[in-house]
Order: sequence, then structure tokens, then C-alpha cells
Amino acid sequence: MATLNKVLLIGNLTRDPELKYIPSGDAVATLGLAVNREYTSRDGEKKSEVLFIDVVVWRKQAEACSQYLSKGSPVFVEGTLHMDNWESQDGQKRSKLRVQAQRVQFLGSPRRDAQSAQPAQDQLSGAQAQQADPDSKDDDIPF
Repeated sequence: MATLNKVLLIGNLTRDPELKYIPSGDAVATLGLAVNREYTSRDGEKKSEVLFIDVVVWRKQAEACSQYLSKGSPVFVEGTLHMDNWESQDGQKRSKLRVQAQRVQFLGSPRRDAQSAQPAQDQLSGAQAQQADPDSKDDDIPF
């Protein structure tokens, strides 16, 4: 019997990404994701619920999430479900279902402080500005 462990989610971050580095030097980011679900109850009433999901992202993708995403950012997450098990300080066994992201796609605009790292149109050199502006007129175009 074949099995499948695949998760596709679109939602908004509930907090800024939390970036840490493990002893091996790999980056790991934890994202809190809110996903809305709208449905109609048996009596015809429209209802809405919000699911809060923890997402774990690794390596360069984790660093990119930390740099470009913030609370409220819309994202598409593709990954798999993982069960984390541990024992609490009082000796109780605990577990939590998380999504291990294989891909995080940014759906909104970048954060304001990340935008400053991108070159603005007026900062480009003259030749770059002409290439970036498809409406610019140049008499030396060979066609």
C-alpha cells in the first residue's frame, strides 16, 4: 500500500520568523502560519475558523524567510507533516504536529527594511535604466 505525506498551505504569518543556528551551523527558522477555513454548517450558516500551524524551514530558505518575511506576510508552504515528541520538565510525554517546509514561496511585497537592499530605478546607471525601462527611446536600436 502506497502512502503520501504532502501538505500545501496558503496563509499569513502570525509572528516574525524566529531564526536560529544549530551546532552544525545550519539555519532553522520557525514560522507561525494562520490558515482560514470557511464552510457552511448543516443548518446553512456560514462559518469561519482559523487554524494555527507551526512550520519549520531549514538552511538558506530559513535565512531568506527571516530576511524577507514578517508578521502578516502571505506565504505558500509546500512540505510534509512531522510529529515532534519530547518529555516535559514535569515528566509528561508531549507531542506536536508540525509542517517541515520543502518550499516557501513569498506571496506579498517584501518587508520595508528588505526593500532598501534592492536597487531603485533612480540608482541605476544610465545604460541599466534604459534596459530596465522598456518605453525608453534609443535611436541606435538596429531593428
